[in-house]
Amino acid sequence: MAFHPRSSFSRTPSDMPATVRLWLYRLLVPLGGHREFMNQHGFGNEALAEALGLGDWAGTVARDFDLKMARADLRKRYQTAEHESAKATVPVCLSHNVSRLAQLIGLSATDCRILEFAVLIQIERLLDDTADYLGKLSSVKVFHALSVLLDIPEHEVRTSLSVQGTLARSGLVSIGRSGTAIVREKLELLSDNFADHIYSSDADPICLLSETVAPSAPPHLGLADYEHVAPSLAVLQPYLGHAIATGRKGVNVFLYGEPGTGKSQLAKVLAMEHDCELFEVASEDMEGYPVQGELRLRAFRAAQSFFARRRALIVFDEAEDVFNDGDHIFGRKSTAQTRKAWINRVLEENAVPTLWLSNSIRGLDPAFIRRFDMVFELPVPPRKQRERILQDVCSDLLDAPGIARIAESEVLAPAVVSKAVSVVRSIRDELGEAGAAGAFELLIGNTLEAQGHRPIRRNDPTRLPEFYDPAFIHADSDLARVADGLMKSKSGRLCLYGPPGTGKTAYGRWLAEQLGAPLLVRRASDLMSKWVGGSEKNIAGAFRQAEQDGALLLIDEIDSFLQDRRGARHSWEFSQVNEMLTQMESFAGVFLASTNLMEGLDQAALRRFDLKVKFDFLTPEQAAKLMLRYCDTLAIPEPSPEYMARLRHLPKLTPGDFAAVARQSRFRPITAPAALISALEAECAAKEGVRAAIGFLPA
Repeated sequence: MAFHPRSSFSRTPSDMPATVRLWLYRLLVPLGGHREFMNQHGFGNEALAEALGLGDWAGTVARDFDLKMARADLRKRYQTAEHESAKATVPVCLSHNVSRLAQLIGLSATDCRILEFAVLIQIERLLDDTADYLGKLSSVKVFHALSVLLDIPEHEVRTSLSVQGTLARSGLVSIGRSGTAIVREKLELLSDNFADHIYSSDADPICLLSETVAPSAPPHLGLADYEHVAPSLAVLQPYLGHAIATGRKGVNVFLYGEPGTGKSQLAKVLAMEHDCELFEVASEDMEGYPVQGELRLRAFRAAQSFFARRRALIVFDEAEDVFNDGDHIFGRKSTAQTRKAWINRVLEENAVPTLWLSNSIRGLDPAFIRRFDMVFELPVPPRKQRERILQDVCSDLLDAPGIARIAESEVLAPAVVSKAVSVVRSIRDELGEAGAAGAFELLIGNTLEAQGHRPIRRNDPTRLPEFYDPAFIHADSDLARVADGLMKSKSGRLCLYGPPGTGKTAYGRWLAEQLGAPLLVRRASDLMSKWVGGSEKNIAGAFRQAEQDGALLLIDEIDSFLQDRRGARHSWEFSQVNEMLTQMESFAGVFLASTNLMEGLDQAALRRFDLKVKFDFLTPEQAAKLMLRYCDTLAIPEPSPEYMARLRHLPKLTPGDFAAVARQSRFRPITAPAALISALEAECAAKEGVRAAIGFLPA
């Protein structure tokens, strides 16, 4: 039940509206409140006695108080008030606002009278105090009390306050139907401050919703920024246009995605594209406190009534406040589940098309999902989109390489970019040009880390060296010819297997460059989840993102997901393999899977690869050529024949060993061929099972 604090507009007896005074008499006489108001010792509320003209009795010494005479005086004054009831009116501002609401949403005369009473019992302290003499009432007794107070047949009161009535459907006044309560608490208004607004503000009725529903600001993104969901928008756009043009009812779209992916911005863009006003249902009150799901639903009901005749859209952000605010552990249902019938009616009959936004669809009752016209996910934009967004909003802060580097982050949401740009631009003069670029990248990186993601990398250690050449890869297939074939077909599934460091991932990076496509790398640790079904979801997400980005997908350590199902002991082991196989078969792009362990892979999985390529240790000839290339890069002389002989006899030498030694040279400079050879020998000696001597020629 909503709590409505007493208003600051309490009246003194001298300026109390005549209607309120009439209601006071009716509460005390026909409804019997006088039994609690007065007894043989006097009045329970002297201010009330003064307001009713009983002030002379209030000053009487208790022993001289004549209860019978006082009651007679009260009844006489009540009868006089009834004779003059036609002259009793509510304050002008309240009457004017209620009349305008009646025209806007179609309130009946009875609706108006009840609304006026519900407002005034919040405003007038004496009216509230006097109604308390009736005690806690059930809904049935409230209907009777209102019938007497407002001089309206009880069946009309009941109809007006029914769940199908305009007052309830608009959210203006609802009757608390569970348990008993005092009158003020049984008549629930739209919001805590609604009574003050409608009583004192002579404004557009729409302003009465300012605390719960507000006009949305214009977007700072455009439709072009949502090309990654173009198929969904190709359906949604004309559907919204048709609904707006024809007044179609029950139009609801559920849009979900990680925070910051641009859901709210998309709602604003859609409203702009259709030349509609956009109104947002508030998720927090004027003081910044969260608004409970039940109160948000009431605000939504009001918005549906208020804007039904306008060219408008409504956005209900953070819809999980309603659909997923329960507690499965303790069996507490969500707000939507406890009002399932009402929610279902809303999703079938709402007059204003509504966009429901949520960070996740998890926990949403399937019975609700099927009632939405459209449900689709808004993921983080693909790399090309990220680059374009960065170019549009911060080209004056970053150069092209900086934009490209930041755009590589696969989790960079538009909202993160917008916030960082706003902060940096506000202090740009103090930072200077170079400082502004560094600050922008710092803010982006800090936010990504706080969200549990990797920060922006300035120096990516996995980048290809400038002299990369597949000729330095010892494989059982011609890798250059494979690349030519994939460039023509744009589709293929390859399994790259072999020892660590033999160049499997590097080949994937090189191949992506040859194809002119971004590379999406996923390791087992990126995809594995501790939650049931989580790994399968991550696998599907990786393939979906690669398809959206037009990327070459490389999944490293594929053996984690493709173990032979004949040895599986848990259901999730089957489901992971099945999910991987399903995604592989349906993926239309280029997919590379790499593994160090070919043995034990599922046989059905192996059959689904178009090509299986074995990567092995360098041949002596490859090692010699790669040695010369690195000598040139490190600016050291070519090795003597003695050193080249030592190199050719190194066991299990890989391109990864050369790369590791090159990285060491940054902090342990290599200035001679002997140092390079020794470093390579140390790398080989560190490998399991290698016992070759170091520093001398083998026999």
